Order: sequence, then structure tokens, then C-alpha cells
Amino acid sequence: MGGVLVKCAAVDLGIQWTGWALAAAFRTEKFYDLAGSGTFVLLAHLSRIWGGATHIRQKVQTGLVTAWGLRLGTFLFMRILRDGQDRRFNKVRDSPGSFFVYWTIQALWVFMTLLPTLMLNTEQRNTPLGTRDYIGWTVWGLGFVTEAVADQQKLLFKKDPDNAGKFIRSGLWAYSRHPNYLGEILQWSGLWLSASSVMQGHQYLSVASPLFVWFLLCYISGIPILEKQAMRKWGSDPAFQDYIKNTPVLWPWSKC
Repeated sequence: MGGVLVKCAAVDLGIQWTGWALAAAFRTEKFYDLAGSGTFVLLAHLSRIWGGATHIRQKVQTGLVTAWGLRLGTFLFMRILRDGQDRRFNKVRDSPGSFFVYWTIQALWVFMTLLPTLMLNTEQRNTPLGTRDYIGWTVWGLGFVTEAVADQQKLLFKKDPDNAGKFIRSGLWAYSRHPNYLGEILQWSGLWLSASSVMQGHQYLSVASPLFVWFLLCYISGIPILEKQAMRKWGSDPAFQDYIKNTPVLWPWSKC
């Protein structure tokens, strides 16, 4: 297992640092998200090949990661082509050093998030499919649909000229201010749960994967940035103040 994980980490860093070199040279972030999601898909398949994975659980896990990567990667790439830029990079695209940090953090994000899948795909021991697998795949499916629907609802909302300058509070966005991130967290939680069916001892520490996704989105790169941007744009709008007051940040029907 250790050898495969090291090779996957090396490939991950190699891709992200090559991406950084090209992005810094052309001063663009247009393929940042595409490189990240593509690395997920590539490493999932490489780990299955290098680990000699033949069990149905490993094949399903790899397939689900692939479905996630293709959908989200395509969506984000088309969005940045349409918008022309990603505001996250406004202060760093002209600074190679700062840009390098972003690409290196992406490498860490890929490896940490994918760790349960990498471990599963290098595991020779097998157990019959059971409750954890089916619950895990169901949670993943719920998360996949939630994220995809939320992304599509927001895309259609922004395309409507009548919504120019407005914020979305319909569909899934009526129950959570960030339903797409909720879907993301559910997907990786479900994949960890299924992978845990064959885990032993220290392998259970890979629960750090969904926890890392949750922490990153809730406290670092996702929700805090978007909440600040929203407050600057609509903070004085009574309708937005009502939305903030009555709509949970992440989990529907809760206070957070």
C-alpha cells in the first residue's frame, strides 16, 4: 500500500506543479479546477491498476470518483470559460509565489480527499458487500444529486436577465445557503463509509478525508469567502438580511 500511495502523491504533485508553471507563465487560472478534478480521476484509476484492484467495491468506488470528477470538472471549466475569470485568484494570478501556494494546496486537497479510495484500491483483502457499502453509496448518490441540482439551479438563475444583481433563494437554495457544498461533503463522507468496510486499525484515520473537506469548505476556501462577498454585495438589502436570518448556512433545518 505504501508504495502505491507514494507514487500517487508524486503524480499528484507533478501534475499540480506543472499546472502551476503553465498557469504562472500565462497568468491564468482557467484550468485550475479542471486539473484538480482530472487528477482525482487519474489517481483513482492509477491506484486501482497499481494496486491490482479486482473487487466490486473497488470498481464501484473508482467509478463514483470518476462520475464526480467528470461532472464537477466540466461544470467548473465551462463556468470559468463563460465568466472569464475566478475571483479567488484576483490577487494571486500575477504573483507566481502566491500562485504556487494555491496549486500546492490543491495537491494536498486531492490526496487527502482521495485517501480512502487510494487505500481501498490497494487493499487485497476483501469482504462481502454489506450495510456500510450500501449506505455509503446512497449517501454519495444523495450528495451527487444535491450538488448537481444546486449547481444547475444557480446557473439557470444567473442566466435569467431578470435576476441580474439578485441573489438566489429558490430551489435547494431556499433550505441551505450553500447546498452545493453540502452535496460535496456528503459524497466524500459516503465514499469513506463504503471504503471503511475493509479497513483495519490505523486505516480508520482516513476519516480525516471527509473531515478535511468539511473543514476546507466551511472555514477556509468556500463558505467564508462567499459569505463575505455576499455581505458586501447585498448586506444592506432587507430581503438578504431575512434570507441570512432564516436560512441555515449549510445543513437544512438546522442553525448552522
